[in-house]
Amino acid sequence: MPTIVVNVMPKAELLDPQGKATTGALARLGHEKFQNVRIGKRFELTVDGPVTDEIKAEVRELAEQVLSNSVIEDVVSIDFGDGSVASGSAE
Repeated sequence: MPTIVVNVMPKAELLDPQGKATTGALARLGHEKFQNVRIGKRFELTVDGPVTDEIKAEVRELAEQVLSNSVIEDVVSIDFGDGSVASGSAE
C-alpha cells in the first residue's frame, strides 16, 4: 500500500512561534549556527491500491482545502509514493 506524504509549512512572511522558540532553545544549548527554524506539519495518507491520476488530484485538493489553512500555510510538497513529487503550491 503506497503512502502519500503531504508537507505543510507556515507562510514565510508569518511569524512561526514554535520555530522561534526552537531557534532560541538551540542557541541556549550551544547550537548558534542554526537560525530561523520553521516548524511545519507532515501528513501521511495510505492508499489501498495504486496511486492513480484521480487519487493524485484528490490529494492535491485535500492538501489545499483540508490539510492546510491557506491563509497562514503553504503546501510545500506532496510525495505520491510512486516516484512523483509535486512541489510548491499543490496545484
